[in-house]
Amino acid sequence: MSDSGGPMESEAGPGEDIKGPPATAVTKWSIRQQIWDHIEKNDLANFPRPVHHRIPNFKNAAAAAEKITALKPFQQARFVKVNPDKPQENVRFLIMEAGKTLLVPTPRLRTGLFNRITPPAGANKQSLRTCATRQGIDKHSIPVGLDDMVKIDLVVCGSVAVSRKGYRIGKGEGFGDMEWAMLVTMGAVTPDTVIVTTVHDCQVIDIPDDLVESHDITVDWILTPTEVIQTNCQRPKPQGIIWSKVGAEMLKQIPILRKLRQKEMAAGKDVQIKVEGESAKDVEKTAEGKSEEPAKEKGRRRQRRGKPRERPTSEKKREPQVADTSNNQASDGKARRKPPREMDPSLTLWVGKLSGSLRVSDFKNHLHESNINPSRVIWKGNRGFAFLLFKEAGAVDEAAKKLQDLDFSGKKVTVERAKGREDMETRRSLEKADSNPEEENAE
Repeated sequence: MSDSGGPMESEAGPGEDIKGPPATAVTKWSIRQQIWDHIEKNDLANFPRPVHHRIPNFKNAAAAAEKITALKPFQQARFVKVNPDKPQENVRFLIMEAGKTLLVPTPRLRTGLFNRITPPAGANKQSLRTCATRQGIDKHSIPVGLDDMVKIDLVVCGSVAVSRKGYRIGKGEGFGDMEWAMLVTMGAVTPDTVIVTTVHDCQVIDIPDDLVESHDITVDWILTPTEVIQTNCQRPKPQGIIWSKVGAEMLKQIPILRKLRQKEMAAGKDVQIKVEGESAKDVEKTAEGKSEEPAKEKGRRRQRRGKPRERPTSEKKREPQVADTSNNQASDGKARRKPPREMDPSLTLWVGKLSGSLRVSDFKNHLHESNINPSRVIWKGNRGFAFLLFKEAGAVDEAAKKLQDLDFSGKKVTVERAKGREDMETRRSLEKADSNPEEENAE
């Protein structure tokens, strides 16, 4: 692929190798990395940069978008759902210009499923272009609820990589696939609803069949600045939410997913979710908001933030004393509480040199794809590192070897055992995480 995006027969694209197959195993994450690196190296994207961990805002995205107006599924559609990413901005404009109803998912699905964009009465082209931007979506949108009975005729999504067979790889967070599954579950789309994606030519590559999973959506049309590709994909689209693949963290993050689960449960369907590190009973309590903790707080006056509640004298007397050693001595001279026994720093890995653009969800997905399964992740991405806690020494050694062969955002990470040089940092992080458990999942 030339720097300008035109095809060159003599040059291998990001998914090809003129010398033969790559030495390392191909994974979704390695394909993402290849595409992101290729786009950055050849300056094929506009703002925002870098493109790593994003749907790339590729150059000439508007030209790819223009091709959608010639598609029969677009011409026949009345309701069209489009992702809110920058490269699909012109698609959103063209939908409104054609007088169709535009539906856009809420960011990360945290405040609902999607919104209907309602341009001002008598809006001209410039007003419609404003409505197609992120700011316009926020300003001119009306939430669409589960009971609104919307039928979507066409879906347009962004991608990191696609194949001519119709296989698609997103940025790795799973929200695109989850949006589709939720729409199927609520009856807004069917397996026959057409899916279109717009990408740069270099993002069209070969994707091995064995990388495509049951929850992955496929695409029917691929639009690039130079091509219109009908995939005639033979693989069926997901038939609904596969609850056994839904993690507890996603269930906590997406309120509307919990509502759909309750509906499916009432209908007698199996809605058992994937449980990682905690019992199903604990997940149910946390995800469904039925934890006993709020009940205990009822009737109590909320303590002002930043002002710790005074502990009863009886509790103070029972508090064990901590030995006054150099390892436990804080800078202010007060003894530091030791980390709980199950959080032994000798079973903890420190992973450093993490990119500031790396998100905790991407980091966890990368670990999962590399078969690295810590019992807990303490995320310090804003400071460029993270801690991985394990239950067995063997798992620590195995993870350390695998991590040294991986790279995140195009660069190698530093991996060390936390015990020793990072012992105090581990203690500090564990203590803070104990007092604020949400921090370990902060983005």
